[in-house]
Parts: sequence; structure tokens; C-alpha cells
Amino acid sequence: MYNTNAPASVWDKLSGSTPLSVRGAAVIKQTYFLFGLSVCAALAGGFIGATSATLARFFSGWLGWIAAMLLLNLVPRIAMSVRYNPQLGVPALLFDGFVSGIALSPLLWVARTLAPNMILAALGITAFVFIGITFYVMTTSRQFSAPRGLMTGLFFSIIGAVILNSFLQIGFLGILISFGIGMMGVFTLVYSTSNVLGSPDADSPIPGALMLFAGVFNVFVAALNILLRVFGGGRRD
Repeated sequence: MYNTNAPASVWDKLSGSTPLSVRGAAVIKQTYFLFGLSVCAALAGGFIGATSATLARFFSGWLGWIAAMLLLNLVPRIAMSVRYNPQLGVPALLFDGFVSGIALSPLLWVARTLAPNMILAALGITAFVFIGITFYVMTTSRQFSAPRGLMTGLFFSIIGAVILNSFLQIGFLGILISFGIGMMGVFTLVYSTSNVLGSPDADSPIPGALMLFAGVFNVFVAALNILLRVFGGGRRD
């Protein structure tokens, strides 16, 4: 259990347990549900970005970069400001996910051109991490145990790496890299979940969903960049 009188360390957040009240368990489940919706919105935005040369060119330029930075910083602030109003907060959260996917247009366009399978691999790795941690959160009711979350996530990461190899033939090196990226994702989500549970905004699911989405978004970007450099022979412009 975390000490409420002092900030928890990184080690505490990855090795401790957080008791859940009935209300707390409900909020963290709502948080992961909204987190999943924002991921779906990002997938929609990413699909559009990956198939649009116009968007890829725009976001590769300085004007597009500024627009992306403004939106990616402004929209979460809007969602936070209306976090107690689901009619406004949830659409803002979904829009944040959609815009995040669109903003990846240059990277996704290059990946689709050079090695489209790497997009599937990065999505697969991220998806198995997301499914593993979400499964644990949705099935817990009395406390969130970071070690159990880590073990569940790592188990799903191993399964994901093996399944990806069976479909994409990424080889033993690909399995190791996929598992390594999966580990990074698991630690990111477990740490973020511990942060959410210890946050003063934990009475609303929207701030936590924003935090979790930011973590998994960064994992996907890192996964795609790593896989492209190792197997695709490409690099982001």
C-alpha cells in the first residue's frame, strides 16, 4: 500500500499494491473503458493518416508540426477542464485520440510505403500489452497489485510475440525485439495505472484515460520506429 503522506517512488508504483474501494474499482474500470475508446479513435485517425499523402505532406512541414503540437496540447487540456461533464469530456477525449492518430501521418505513410507489415507488428505488440493489462484491471476488484499486473502483461507480451512471428515471420530476433517492446509497454501502463490510482483526479475517469492513452501512444510510436529501423530499412524524415 502506498504511503499517502509522501510521494510514491517509481519502485513503489511498480512493486506495491493499491487498495480499491467500490467507487475506486468502478472508476478505474471506467477509465480503462474510455482509454479503449480513445485507442479506437486513434486507430481511425491513424488509418486515415496512413492512406493520405496530403496529410503526410502537411504534417511533415513546419505548419503541420505546429498545428499538431497545438492540438495535442490543447485538446487534453479541454478534456481535463470538462472532466466532470461526460457529454463534453468524452468527445474531447475521443478527439484527442483521433488527432493523435492523424498526427502520425508522416511516420505511418513512410511505414506503409517501406514495410507495411511493421505497422501490423507494432499494432500487434501494443494491442497485446493493452489487452493484458486491461484484462487484469477489469478482473480485479479489491486491490490493484502492480506485480500481478506486470506478470499478466508480460505473459500476454510473450504470447503476442510468438503469434506475431507465426503470421509475419519476423524470426527469433523479431520475437526478442517484440517482447522487449512489450515489456516497455507493460511497465509503462502499470506505472501509469499506479499514477492514476494515486492521483487527486482519480474520482473522474477522463484524466486517467488521457494519461494511459499518452503512455500507449508513445509505446506504439517507439515500437514502429524500432521495427522500421531493424526490419524495414527505413527512417522517419
